[in-house]
Amino acid sequence: MKRGDPAQRTIEEVNFSKLPATSTRVTKITQSVLVFICKDMRPLSVVENKGFRNMIKMLEPRYTVPSRQHITDIALPKLYQEVKATVLDSLSSAETVALTCDAWTSRATESYVTVTAHHITDQWNLQSHVLQTRAMHDSHTGEHIAALLTDAVAEWGLNTKDLVVVTDNAPNMALAARLAGMTHIQCFAHSLNLASQKALKIQSVVRLLGRIRRVTAFFRRSTTASNQLKQKQCLLQLPAHRLITDIITRWNSSYDMIERFLEQQPAICAEVRKSEKEIFTLSESDITCAEEVVRALKPMKDATLVMSEESMPTLSIIAPPHAKLVMGAQESVDDTPTVRDIKIAIAEDLGKRYVNERETLWMASTVDPRFKDLPFLSEAETSETYSRLLDTVVTVIKKEKNLKNKETDKQVEEENATEEAHHPHIKDSFDSIPRPPLKRQRTSCALVDLLGATFASTSDNTAPKSEHDVAAAEIKRYRDETLLPLTGNPLSWWKDHEQEYPHLSKVARKSFLLCRRHSKCTEKCPES
Repeated sequence: MKRGDPAQRTIEEVNFSKLPATSTRVTKITQSVLVFICKDMRPLSVVENKGFRNMIKMLEPRYTVPSRQHITDIALPKLYQEVKATVLDSLSSAETVALTCDAWTSRATESYVTVTAHHITDQWNLQSHVLQTRAMHDSHTGEHIAALLTDAVAEWGLNTKDLVVVTDNAPNMALAARLAGMTHIQCFAHSLNLASQKALKIQSVVRLLGRIRRVTAFFRRSTTASNQLKQKQCLLQLPAHRLITDIITRWNSSYDMIERFLEQQPAICAEVRKSEKEIFTLSESDITCAEEVVRALKPMKDATLVMSEESMPTLSIIAPPHAKLVMGAQESVDDTPTVRDIKIAIAEDLGKRYVNERETLWMASTVDPRFKDLPFLSEAETSETYSRLLDTVVTVIKKEKNLKNKETDKQVEEENATEEAHHPHIKDSFDSIPRPPLKRQRTSCALVDLLGATFASTSDNTAPKSEHDVAAAEIKRYRDETLLPLTGNPLSWWKDHEQEYPHLSKVARKSFLLCRRHSKCTEKCPES
């Protein structure tokens, strides 16, 4: 069959001809590739990989994968500017912004500092944006980190915001926050790590950890022993769990190592004691000590899990567990020497944390509907905290009134100016017109004369209330509310009750700030 028109393309040519680089579909696919690279933190060279190109060819044969140079020089910078504009717009509406700052080292031993911003949106959602990750070639002094924070604040237009920065407990970070003029909050997860590390440095605990590490290392080295351990687990109907070897900088890994050892102790004893007596050197007293250590550190483990699993780690979550841990670390007559030493180490370390931030933390817990009863405080401390809350709400009301009065005055001035500009002679003409005498107002009426004495108290109900009365009434209604369950979401609660507590909700929005550096803080907290 002859082809009628030589210029006419075949169906195959139409279906597999390359799409124009400016077409909408090409733009969307390229955008998707960029998001894939950024979200999954893939290297830019992925666009050159054969497997990636084959996948794209299968999905859309007409699409041409852009070169690595195009991604680097054109597409990625363009996407960055678009995302940056969106982030700037999001941050511009926030009154209070919490910054988290974390220094870390890459596998290539290169030092970086990451700055992340967090704020609560109008819909009471916690919004987080990683603003920058910059190489830190200078020494990590407080001055250098303060300069980096100041530059980040200026670049992202945060100079006019109420700024709070959350960092680890290192002295250079505290100095950086002070030099940058920001309120500094210590990362609670890091504080837990430091207190727990102090407990793990007790001599009896150090000796116990060393002996358990010797056992876990043996099973890691020997494939034969590892296989026999699995058989013993099956025979003894124990969970088929691998032994854990701890990592020095992660205290919870030491806890997990001891706990897993106790779980698998019957299988370990059956396998090791027969053939590797020099490996298994734990006595019955050591086993008892391990059980005591796990029991004593269980509250710290639970608190660490709370911080790592909490979807919204706001400031309100610090004071309740902090107080609980400090009170739980009080000595008991039944404590063994090891347990007593652990409690002392934890109490001493946690007791010196957040001394200067107590009022801020208590205020944050006050506006959290889960903790508003403040059972971890004394009656005097609770009364004092709610008194400060009352003063804060009164300030908010006065500020709103002043702002409203200024807007009203400005509007009246603008209307008067506009009226005079359009009718400059009306005022003079109006003044020349004789005005009728004012009508004498009635000072009484029959209904008032008849029932005035009986219903005189009703006039008091319509009298304007003072800022103090409005604030006190709002706080009283809030305190009478049923407590939100501990599993509830405080931000969602305030979203549903914002209209009922218009002034108190503003205090709550400002008080809910982040209290940990990042979502995986408990897994990578450096020891300071």
